[in-house]
Amino acid sequence: MGKENDESRTSSDAERRGLRRLMLKLPAIRGRLQTIGEKSEPLRSLCEAYEDASSTLDRLRSAAGDEDRAMIHEYEIVCAEIEADVIKYCLERGVP
Repeated sequence: MGKENDESRTSSDAERRGLRRLMLKLPAIRGRLQTIGEKSEPLRSLCEAYEDASSTLDRLRSAAGDEDRAMIHEYEIVCAEIEADVIKYCLERGVP
């Protein structure tokens, strides 16, 4: 199975949720995300990772105690890093 099969696979629910979250979080590149979001395996992987990290962050924040502050901060950093990777990826692709 080659790369062509990987790129043609359907998106998972986590990938779609992550893409929607990123589109809300990054309105300046929403159009680019929409254009390449379903077609790009690397971007779909980033969307899935973003969904996992941001949903964990949401859960930690809703049950936040003093002992969770370090973990919350760590997940905030992870989410910000994924957002930066997504922005870089979209800008490198030059999609309007």
